[in-house]
Formats: sequence, structure tokens, C-alpha cells
Amino acid sequence: MNTEQGHQQIIEQFYTAFQQLDAKNMIAYYDDNILFEDPAFGQLRGEQAKNMWRMLIERGKNSLKVNFYDVQGSATGGNATWEADYLFGKDRRPIHNIIQAKFIIRNGKIVEHTDQFSFWKWATMALGTPGRLFGFTPFLRNKVRKNTRAALERYVK
Repeated sequence: MNTEQGHQQIIEQFYTAFQQLDAKNMIAYYDDNILFEDPAFGQLRGEQAKNMWRMLIERGKNSLKVNFYDVQGSATGGNATWEADYLFGKDRRPIHNIIQAKFIIRNGKIVEHTDQFSFWKWATMALGTPGRLFGFTPFLRNKVRKNTRAALERYVK
């Protein structure tokens, strides 16, 4: 198996574990010093990133559905597209988010993982009218990051 195929296999196994809501196996593919980044959480490193997946899977157990496709391995890592369907917040708003993921892999472990998605589309689904009106602003993005990080800190405690 060449490097590209090996990296593709790691990414597929990572998302298969995610589909199965298996945080333990999912984060086993992460390096201890993983650098994760997305529009909702910003940058997370190491245990913070691992705890984010633990929290999201635990909280989403009753509604979270994950699908992935277009997985491609490369010499340095790879990329994939994945979709998440879940219910968000107190109001249980339905979310359908399409995410582009990029990975850097070294020695069989994911060392960098970047998820990109339309924050405005997500905010519109998650927050309704305020998201539609202000989802493009740095103010709302920063407020969401502050809230997601606070939720992660509460989860860890």
C-alpha cells in the first residue's frame, strides 16, 4: 500500500468511527498534539480537540448522523467531504452542515485537521433570524466561539 492509500484509509477509518459515534476509536487516529480548527471552535490543540469530539458525540447520540465521501489521500495527508445532521440547542433546531476537511498525517497519525464550512449557513440553521442577519459578522462568529469553548470547558469539568 502506498502513502496516499494509507492516508486515505486512515481518513476513512476516522470517519467510520465518527459514523458509529465511537469517539474513542475516532480520536485514536489523532496525534497527541493534534491541531484542529473549524469556524465554530477556532483552533484547538491536543486534549482540547479530542474532548471536542467526545462532547459532540455524547451530546449528539440521539440525533447525530454523519456521512462522508470524496476521501482522497495524498503524500502529506488528504481530504474529505462530510455531512452532519443533528439537532442544535435548547430549541432542537435541525442542522444539515456540509464540511470540507483537510488533514496532515505523519507516522500514521493525524497531526492537523481543518474543517471548513459556511458559518453563515450554519448560523442561519442554528440561530434562526439572528444567524441569518448577523452570521457573516466577526461579532457573531466570536460570540459562537466563546460559547462553544465555554461549553467544552464545562464538559471537561
